[in-house]
Amino acid sequence: MRRNPITIEALETLDAIDRRGSFAKAAEELNKATSAVSYAVQKLEEQLDIALFQRQGRRSVLTPAGLLILAEGREILQTTARLANKAKEVATGWEPRISIAVESLQSYPAFFSVLHEFLNVHPSIEIDVCESILNGGWEALEQGRVDLIVGSPGPVPAQKGYRAIPLANHDLVPVIAASHERAGAVKTPGAFAKLLPKVRRVITHDTSTIDVTRSAGLSSDGQHFYVQNIDQKTEAILAGIGIGHLPRKRIQEYLDNGKLIALHLQEEPAQESFMAWKTSHKGKGLQMLTQRLSAAFSGK
Repeated sequence: MRRNPITIEALETLDAIDRRGSFAKAAEELNKATSAVSYAVQKLEEQLDIALFQRQGRRSVLTPAGLLILAEGREILQTTARLANKAKEVATGWEPRISIAVESLQSYPAFFSVLHEFLNVHPSIEIDVCESILNGGWEALEQGRVDLIVGSPGPVPAQKGYRAIPLANHDLVPVIAASHERAGAVKTPGAFAKLLPKVRRVITHDTSTIDVTRSAGLSSDGQHFYVQNIDQKTEAILAGIGIGHLPRKRIQEYLDNGKLIALHLQEEPAQESFMAWKTSHKGKGLQMLTQRLSAAFSGK
């Protein structure tokens, strides 16, 4: 049986060249001589009988075949990395890495404070944080892209094998910038309510890519302005682009100095939020981290 020339080492070499932009910088990252990296690529091209790189001016860029190998090769590298991590977890009970999706509405100072305390005790565990919105966190957890979600809104998906802990509800306030052309009508709630269909809504994209996306907050009537996260939403509203719900803790300063004005609309229930992980994840690191996060954010 012919030996497959596409080895893990070969894939790591292609990945490093693409990320670093040159053979020399890739060699530096891989702790090899540039000539060794060049030879590895040349040998792979000969064994596959295809060109992986082509000259473009002074640079070498991947050919379509090279791009294909790199794209699928990165999936293989991720899979082997997960396999190594799982093996280490089984052997020691402590996972080397924990990936977390934190809801954009969550209080970041408190969240990162907990992570700092956790890493002081467990400095060898690597933490990977990404941001999620609405269904995006649950989808990332189901697909195995993250180990833990923090602050994702309910309801908890049924029959998914999750352990979910309720956190403090998100206190969301509908606001408008004092500089907005319709801000003067806020003093007369009845009059402003009639203007609502004409006022643009600023909405954060649901980060879910497969499940049906959702939105929350103000009515979907009228024009929409979409952003990627709560920080962008806050700045868009401050700029007078539109109105929307924002977490009170994140905007209290703007409410106090008058840059944002709370809209006295029909009361809406506070948005419930959860921390969740798969019950199949038995790592000691995740167990210790969820205990700390629960103590910091529990709504009880």
